[in-house]
Amino acid sequence: MEHFDDFLTAARAQADAQRLLLVFVAVDEVANNNTQEGGFLTPKMCVDKTPNEITSFNDLIAEAAQTGQVWSLVFAASLAGKGADAPSSSDANKPLDAMIAGINTGMIQQYLVFDKQGDILSLTANE
Repeated sequence: MEHFDDFLTAARAQADAQRLLLVFVAVDEVANNNTQEGGFLTPKMCVDKTPNEITSFNDLIAEAAQTGQVWSLVFAASLAGKGADAPSSSDANKPLDAMIAGINTGMIQQYLVFDKQGDILSLTANE
């Protein structure tokens, strides 16, 4: 998997219907201004959608731009339903809250992370 659109394709191919959990974050750089290393992640907005509600990464970004929020990265996870029944938006509330809490505390290893071009990134939390 190299791009957000690969994530969409994989989610659509699952035997059980999926609900995607997306948290858009800003990266507040540390004082040394090294953009390759360091910084604080600040969740700015979140959304849950079925894979079929997102046609492509570009469409998701266009929708996010309408909010006026400034963001740098998208954290993604999925929630499996049962068979053809995807979890509801209300089913996604607690997992989204847990994602935000995890991002705030640096517990990010279980999430996929994408940059503004939709490319997957590898992040590590500093302790």
